[in-house]
Amino acid sequence: MKQRLAIASALLNDPEILILDEPTNGLDPQGIHQIRQIIKDIANDGTTILLASHLLDEVEKVCSHVVVLRKGVKLYSGRVDEMISSHGFFELKSNKHQELINILEEDNRFGNLKVEDELITAFLTEPMDASDFNNLMFNKNITLSHLVKRKESLEEQFLQLTDNE
Repeated sequence: MKQRLAIASALLNDPEILILDEPTNGLDPQGIHQIRQIIKDIANDGTTILLASHLLDEVEKVCSHVVVLRKGVKLYSGRVDEMISSHGFFELKSNKHQELINILEEDNRFGNLKVEDELITAFLTEPMDASDFNNLMFNKNITLSHLVKRKESLEEQFLQLTDNE
């Protein structure tokens, strides 16, 4: 309730720019959803909103642009969708673990590989559907016991950008 009142009072003078610092801090999920919708509505009405937040999931859902700062130094400035526009990655498991790794290392559609125990994370350098990848592996006699395609979130991109500091 306090956040909604604070936003309403800030809007009384019809500002061009509205600065919000952690507007969803301490709210329950319903309150977070309401504040998120209010922010989107205000932005759609033409008000520029500067949102300071450490909740990157919230930033990803609400903002069109993002600036990443570390100790006063700008590390990134641009559209949120461009920051998270990677082609994603596959999480994979197979009983032919080493063969799968070898195939992925030889295929230029994959960049970095991360191997943790039996789980292989293969980062894509170009778009690829999970079904196409599954067919490709099947044709190479690799049966996958685990196949999940994911995209990196804003938080994961932030951690890479800041070297996990």
